Amino acid sequence: MIGWRPAVATAHEPPGLPPFAMEEAPPSGGQLAREIPLLIGLAILIAFLVKTFVAQAFYIPSGSMIPQLNIGDRVVVSKISYDLHDPHRGDIIVFDAPPGAPGAPASKNRSVIRNIFESIGVLQPSTEEYIKRVIGLPGETVQGKDGRVFINGRELVEPYLPATTTTSDFGPVAVPKGGLWVMGDNRTNSSDSRVFGTIRRRTVVGRAIVRVWPFGRAAFL
Repeated sequence: MIGWRPAVATAHEPPGLPPFAMEEAPPSGGQLAREIPLLIGLAILIAFLVKTFVAQAFYIPSGSMIPQLNIGDRVVVSKISYDLHDPHRGDIIVFDAPPGAPGAPASKNRSVIRNIFESIGVLQPSTEEYIKRVIGLPGETVQGKDGRVFINGRELVEPYLPATTTTSDFGPVAVPKGGLWVMGDNRTNSSDSRVFGTIRRRTVVGRAIVRVWPFGRAAFL
């Protein structure tokens, strides 16, 4: 007859502890000193890669998009949106400053550190990028008339603008293939396609998808 036998602790397994349960010693000061620079370097690398390929925090430097975006607001710009689809009318986009536009840089040389600080919204970007709203798409004719915007002769409904907003006369302008007509929401104080003409689709950095600062005004765009 097989009887019940109580468990007996062995010399290699203290009573009350599961197998392999061992107390690990805390990391030494020397080990931490070696790991911290590596962790900082990894964080910087991740921030740089995210900013380059995925998304970037962008500081609003002017009032051209008031009331939607105020000076000092921060938005997150998706850099992969237009890998999935073409720009849509009404999208708020960030793009390289067109040649000859106010603030357009003479050189594109920028330091890696500046890129990183801009990517997390700590440092105010230079005026190498603009932020505006897409109004006219390739193949369309855009015109400003009687305080309103017309696309192919039909008045454009713009619910994102205050009711009292008026747009200066311009055009008509034909938007070329691969081009976009962009305008600021603050129509009386915006340097946009009325000044520098259509922009090239390939100069678009990405689409502004959410306002993250200030927290009280955080919202999808």
